[in-house]
Amino acid sequence: MKRQLLTNARMVLEDTVEERADLLIENGTIAAIGPADTQGAEQVDLQGCLLAPGLIDLHCDALEKEAEPRPNVHFPFELAAALADKRNAVAGITTVYHALSFANHELGVRNNAVAADLARAMARHREIGMVDNRVHARYEVTDESAPDILNALLAEGALQMLSFMDHSPGQGQFRDVEAYRNYLAKTYKTSADDVDAILDQKRAAARGAMARMEQLAGQARQHKVPLASHDDDSAEKVAVLKGLGARISEFPVNLETAVAARDNGLSTLFGAPNILRNASQSGNMKALDAVKEGVADCLCSDYSPAALLPSVLRLVEDGHISLPQAFALVTRNPARAAGLEDRGIIAPGKRADLIAIAGTGLLAQARQVWSGGQEVLRWQAR
Repeated sequence: MKRQLLTNARMVLEDTVEERADLLIENGTIAAIGPADTQGAEQVDLQGCLLAPGLIDLHCDALEKEAEPRPNVHFPFELAAALADKRNAVAGITTVYHALSFANHELGVRNNAVAADLARAMARHREIGMVDNRVHARYEVTDESAPDILNALLAEGALQMLSFMDHSPGQGQFRDVEAYRNYLAKTYKTSADDVDAILDQKRAAARGAMARMEQLAGQARQHKVPLASHDDDSAEKVAVLKGLGARISEFPVNLETAVAARDNGLSTLFGAPNILRNASQSGNMKALDAVKEGVADCLCSDYSPAALLPSVLRLVEDGHISLPQAFALVTRNPARAAGLEDRGIIAPGKRADLIAIAGTGLLAQARQVWSGGQEVLRWQAR
């Protein structure tokens, strides 16, 4: 792989921003910052652009929308995988965990078998992807049919993260049945009769949920797949998921739960679109409030990859945190949460996942993107 010398960058390091900095890429890694030996390297003048680690997104639902852009309208899964890959590269995301719901007929693409096919399609695309594409399986714990499928995917190496979610009304994301009904009707065009059938099934299946979670958690540990919880709403729920081996708490619904998650050693994850909108879709804790309270470890794109970079810059421009602190939410911290020790910061020896950023605020864009030292994207403004 060729050597590249990136010059004249505003480089975002762990604790500071270095002006007019140079960086050498060699054999897929960061060889040096301010290198002495640059012989034979291709020089790339970044013209004062911000140079940051490639963004790491632990939860992105956009692949489901690429596969099913409208209800019951499906694209070939190989195409959906390629489109999602490109969308993330353009957004400056160099490591993405594509979140797929295993919640038969309740959430996501049609059913668990279809979700499994989509996961396998993305696993195949990993070999040729622009960025590092990974699969995050979201298991709805009241679904009795998914564990066998998830066990098979874990054994195949098709999953890189597993999370447990429970969308039963009265806890977590949905405080009551009406909120749940409205969400399914609006998002998935689910009829009232179908919602009633789903609720009956969920109540019947709830009794065996813990046994299914324990079995899947054991398989995840065996295959070294990190485990996350979802929509935690109490310290008690955090403790249960911690006992199963969870290391990430996705979207804790209130401050008390977020504090409990961090006290238990879990990394907290909030949605970047929430930062841009300054609102939670479900009326729960705002991501901005979590940042202000110091209980947000990571941000994810949730359903919009394009939201991740501008949300980080907005936090800085509005004076909430510093530039290194903001980028840590989408680089260093998620890398540590997922156990990715080879990336997440700009330092010698680390994987050369980098983005050069042009523009400011909501119009900032990744002008150049390197994934594993390979330049996968370059554009020039008119």
